[in-house]
Amino acid sequence: MQACYTYRRCYRIVCRIVLAVLCVQTIFMSLSVAAEDTVRPLELPVSQTTSAAPSLKTNELFDYEFEFARLVYDGGWEWPRWQADYPDAEFHFSNGLRRLTRIQVSNGSKILRLDDDVLFDYPWLYVVEVGFLSLSHSERRQLREYLLRGGFLMIDDFHGAREWANFSSIIRQVFPDRALVALEANTHLFNIQFDIDKRLQIPGIRSVMNNRTWEKGGTNPGWFGIKDDEGRIMLVVNFNQDIGDAWEHADDAVYPAPYTALAYRLGVNYVLYAMTH
Repeated sequence: MQACYTYRRCYRIVCRIVLAVLCVQTIFMSLSVAAEDTVRPLELPVSQTTSAAPSLKTNELFDYEFEFARLVYDGGWEWPRWQADYPDAEFHFSNGLRRLTRIQVSNGSKILRLDDDVLFDYPWLYVVEVGFLSLSHSERRQLREYLLRGGFLMIDDFHGAREWANFSSIIRQVFPDRALVALEANTHLFNIQFDIDKRLQIPGIRSVMNNRTWEKGGTNPGWFGIKDDEGRIMLVVNFNQDIGDAWEHADDAVYPAPYTALAYRLGVNYVLYAMTH
């Protein structure tokens, strides 16, 4: 009886040892297979390690379709007037353009003089406070060439009769053979993406804080343009308005949201028009 008990006990021990050995072998075999199946990038040919999709970093640095470009000019008193709303207007509008369109928008912005070699790489150019604008003969010639070759100029943030007189005298020297014309609300420029059938005077934040929409006596807003021989609008004039302020103060509770919304819609239409005409 004692011998049988001893035999059964030894048999169970041997079975457990065999099962343990089998388990260990299985584990090692699994690890070996996994190691063989694992592909190490450095061991692959170059064509297999290159991803078909660019990285986000590469995309941000090099692959964009639009970058906000602002025109620098001499003129003004107390401070350089071309700097109005810079760079906050650029930051907010670029983010809005990215959200509202499929355009790949640069995270940065550019400031350009008319004699910069890269001027013609930018289809859309923004300039403010042109009541203080001053251009040399070569700059006027370059601006004319830029616009006739397909460039688009958005003019913003100038007010009243005195500032209009300065701007109009300079633009007549740029285009002595072309007239500024009023742009009606049904012009394609105002309907290329957003249908803007009701245009409002977009005020600066100081005017808003004084419970009005105008400054420097400029009570009546105006939208004007100059066209090339094909009828393309080369520049748009937003007179007695401050669209840049509406962009700059987009996240400011003091500034009324309806003006900001209209400013974004106008800006998006202007950019899309510039990039497609």
